[in-house]
Amino acid sequence: MKRIAAFALTCALAAPVYAQTIATVNGKNITQKDLDQFVAVLVEQGAKDSPELREQVKQEMVNRLAVVQAAEKAGIDKTNQVQQELELARQSILVRALMADYLKKNPVTEADLTKEYNTIKAMEEGQQEYKVRHILVKDEAAAKDLLAKIKSKKISFADAAKKDSIDTGSGQQGGDLGWAPSSTYVPEFAQAVEKMKKGELSAAPVQSQFGWHIIQVDDARPVTFPAMAEVKPQLEEMMRQRKLAEYQQKILKEANIK
Repeated sequence: MKRIAAFALTCALAAPVYAQTIATVNGKNITQKDLDQFVAVLVEQGAKDSPELREQVKQEMVNRLAVVQAAEKAGIDKTNQVQQELELARQSILVRALMADYLKKNPVTEADLTKEYNTIKAMEEGQQEYKVRHILVKDEAAAKDLLAKIKSKKISFADAAKKDSIDTGSGQQGGDLGWAPSSTYVPEFAQAVEKMKKGELSAAPVQSQFGWHIIQVDDARPVTFPAMAEVKPQLEEMMRQRKLAEYQQKILKEANIK
C-alpha cells in the first residue's frame, strides 16, 4: 500500500501544472492552462504579465463563467439572435486566425521590404515638390479681376487670399498650401503648377471642379525620399495587407461560388 501511495503521489507531482484547478464555479473548473491562455492574449495586446494582472484575470474568468452559466440556464444561448451572433463571432475568430496563420507562414521578409522600398524610391526619383499658394473663387470673372489687382500690386496675394478665397483653411494662411508633390492636387491644378517657375504667378486663373484658382509657386525642390528606417513600419504593414488581400482573392477564386 505504501508503494501504491508513493506512486500516486509521484504521479500527482509529475502532472502538468496546466492540469491544476484554480477555481470552480458551479462544478465547472477553471484551470491554470485557461488562465495562462487568457493572460497570453492580454500580453500580446500590450499588457504586462504580473501577479496583479493574473489575479484580475482570474476574477474576470470566474465572473464570466458564472454569468455564462446563468445565461445558459435561462436558455439565452438557444435564441435565434444569440445563435446568429455566436456564429458571426465564430466566423470572425476563424478569419482572423487564418490570416494570422498565413502571415506567420508567409512573413514579409527583409528582402521583400528592401525590394519594395527600392521600387517606390525609383518611382519617386526626379520628382519635384512645390511650395504653392492659391486663391480659390467661384467664377472666372471674379478670378480674373482679383488676379489683375494682384499683378498691379493693388493688393498682395496673401491679403487677397485671406479676404476672398473660399478655401478658408489655406486662405487664413495667405493661401499657403505648404510643400507637396504636384500629384497631391487635382489634374488641372497639378498641370499648371508643373509648368510654372519658382516665384511665378499664374498668367490666368485655372479652373477645376472646385472653382477658379489663382496660383503662385513660391519654391520648388527635388522630392527627398525618407530613409528606410523611417518608413519601415508603414511599409511592412502595407505589404502585410497586400499579402492578405491577395490571399483572400485566391481563396475566393478557388471557391465554388454559385
